[in-house]
Amino acid sequence: MSVDTTRSLSTTRWITRTAILLALTLAFQLLGLPQPVTGPAINAMLILSALLVGPAAGVIIGSLTPVIAWQRGILAAPLGPMIPFIALGNMVLVLLFFYLRRRQPYLALIAAAFAKFAVLATAVRVFVTVPPPVAAAMGVPQLITALAGGAIALIAHRALEGVIGD
Repeated sequence: MSVDTTRSLSTTRWITRTAILLALTLAFQLLGLPQPVTGPAINAMLILSALLVGPAAGVIIGSLTPVIAWQRGILAAPLGPMIPFIALGNMVLVLLFFYLRRRQPYLALIAAAFAKFAVLATAVRVFVTVPPPVAAAMGVPQLITALAGGAIALIAHRALEGVIGD
C-alpha cells in the first residue's frame, strides 16, 4: 500500500469515528433527559472522543454540542451568550485531560474538570451578564458533571480497550 493510500485510510477512519461519536453525543443530547444525566453523558463523550480518536475529535464535538443544543432549544435562551464559553470550557476539558492523562488519568481528569469549571465560572462573573440561576448553573454543577462524565469515560474506555481496533 502506498503512503498516500495509508494516509487516506487513516483520514477516512478519523473522520468516520469522529462522525459516529458526534452522532452518538448529539443523540444523547437530544433525548431531553435532565441536566444531571445529560451533563455527565456529554462530558463522558468528550473525554471518550479524545481517548478513542484524538484531541481534535473531542474539541470538534465539544465545540458543536452547545451550538446544536441552543439551536434545538435544549440550551435555554438566557444561555445563548454562554455558547462560546461553553465551547471553550469543553475544549479546555478535552485538551488538558488528553495531554496530562499519561501518568495519572484520574488526576488529569480532576485538573481538567476544575479548569472547565474555572472557564465557565469566570465567564458568568466577568464577561457575560446572565440571570443569577443561570450563573449558578455555570458553577459547581459544571464541575460535578465534568468529574462524573470523566469518570464514566475512563471506566468505559477501560472496558472498550481491545474491543475497538485500528
